[in-house]
Amino acid sequence: MQDVVLALLVKEPSHGYDLRRRLVAALGPLGETLNAGQIYVTLTRLEKAGLAVQEREDEPVRGPRRKVYALTAAGQERVAAWMAEDPGPRADVAEFHLKLVAAGESGLADPLALVDARRRELMRSLAEAQRAALAHDTGSEAGLLLEGIALRLQADLRWLEACERTWSARTPGGKGKGIE
Repeated sequence: MQDVVLALLVKEPSHGYDLRRRLVAALGPLGETLNAGQIYVTLTRLEKAGLAVQEREDEPVRGPRRKVYALTAAGQERVAAWMAEDPGPRADVAEFHLKLVAAGESGLADPLALVDARRRELMRSLAEAQRAALAHDTGSEAGLLLEGIALRLQADLRWLEACERTWSARTPGGKGKGIE
């Protein structure tokens, strides 16, 4: 969550309620469980780590004053490192989705390049699982597990095709645009 919040701050300084709104928009029903308090706890941790700084307090028309946070240089570096980081073959779909959204919004990485890199990693993993499955009896417990792994990887690859279609359609040049 910390890396996603940092990446969302790349676009502009924000307060927790705005960050929550943007995350809920990106996650749909999965984001409904997020509350602004969780976001502010994350922002406080990022501030203590020197990755974000409270820039000012906004006086809203209604409701409480809101602390607005911005990235520090160290925060910018951390986001860039996170964007370049390989999520590994067991990455959670929602986590990778948030990375795509953050990449599109921050402009620090091309979502389509992230999809391509993820596809290559999943293809390698699928090939390994298929080789291992050939070495085991399909009726064995190990064979069943390997079949499950291969099916999950195939499903993830199909989802990446959908990601590629969506991010390609975001702009005429194919470079994705993030959430607003």
